[in-house]
Amino acid sequence: MEKKSLTALVRSQLQIAGEASSGRSAQTVYGGHEHVLRQTVIALNAGFIMDEHENPGEATVYVLKGRVRLAAEEHTWEGSAGDLLIVPQARHSVEAVEDSAVLLTVAKLNHP
Repeated sequence: MEKKSLTALVRSQLQIAGEASSGRSAQTVYGGHEHVLRQTVIALNAGFIMDEHENPGEATVYVLKGRVRLAAEEHTWEGSAGDLLIVPQARHSVEAVEDSAVLLTVAKLNHP
């Protein structure tokens, strides 16, 4: 069994994002390319956007810190710390309304 501190990881990823020109940082905490399930902590500085992209499978975004906006087609959903957003099966983007960190969980539909 492994134990990871998401609190410490959020703190370090927000610091890295704050220093990055992209305004973001990410670290996988579980899974990876060889697994069906993947969990990644993503930090975004306020005002930065993860551009529109496809959903690779079933996915959720759990807001660990801050406030984010998930947009897909003509719909938007806002989430703040403690909220779980279900990612639609459509192209979507994620914007940080304030400095934020989320736990992205993806179960890839087309796993080899």
